[in-house]
Amino acid sequence: MSPLEQLIARAEAVLARVEGLLPQAPREPDWQRSFAFRWRKRAAGGASWLQPVQHVARIQLGDLHNIDPQKSAIEQNTRQFVRGKPANNVLLTGARGTGKSSLIKACLNQFADEGLRLIEVGKDDLADLPDIVELVAGRAERFVIFCDDLSFEEGESGYKALKVALDGGISAQSDNVLIYATSNRRHLMPERMSDNASYTHDADGDLHPGETVEERISLSERFGLWLSFYPFKQDDYLDIVAHWLRSFGCDADQIEAARGDALRWALQRGSRSGRVAWQFARDFAGKRDE
Repeated sequence: MSPLEQLIARAEAVLARVEGLLPQAPREPDWQRSFAFRWRKRAAGGASWLQPVQHVARIQLGDLHNIDPQKSAIEQNTRQFVRGKPANNVLLTGARGTGKSSLIKACLNQFADEGLRLIEVGKDDLADLPDIVELVAGRAERFVIFCDDLSFEEGESGYKALKVALDGGISAQSDNVLIYATSNRRHLMPERMSDNASYTHDADGDLHPGETVEERISLSERFGLWLSFYPFKQDDYLDIVAHWLRSFGCDADQIEAARGDALRWALQRGSRSGRVAWQFARDFAGKRDE
């Protein structure tokens, strides 16, 4: 090999290494493999892509008990969306284990046949939202971007990225994309006693939030629909336990006999949530034939 050829080969190798470090355009997914996807991202500028979810949670709206107002509101909003009518981004907040994430998954199963698709995006990847929206903007399906268990600390980049994606950018939000997010925090950020010091009041006694408080609520108010979830009462918890036990094949006598164990199970965990009820039902049903 001549010196010139060696030089060209070395230059091509260097260019290949440099290209590997540059951000890559997202790969087009196989849209036929699933109706739910996860946003995946390789380190060091590697290609990002939508990974089809092969085993989607099968939960149905009928499986979710004692949250009827929240269920009705998000079902109606999603129905409007899949039928091409105006609809809102949704923020679901409140007590843990009360069905926030399950409600979004159930809506996906309810409307998947009408063209609804879901894309799950982690908090650390929120800066990629413009790329995700651009990837799906020209498609006929309707996409819910699902951000689960969101909470932010001061200065996190994802906070600003989500604000812009909701309605703060120069470009309009794509009409085939909505954002559904869940959080245990109503305003997605920690609230401190010191924040109250930033409130002022005028001569008539009207309160005015300071800049700190305004910044905290500026993200959550970009969601057009807020749904709040609360801890279940004992009877509500037992009703959910009974539902799941029936789904596992338990009869009425077995369900009645399980009440005391179900209450002790909840007491040990310090929570009467839908998640705890489901976990108890799995444990009880799994042991009944042993």
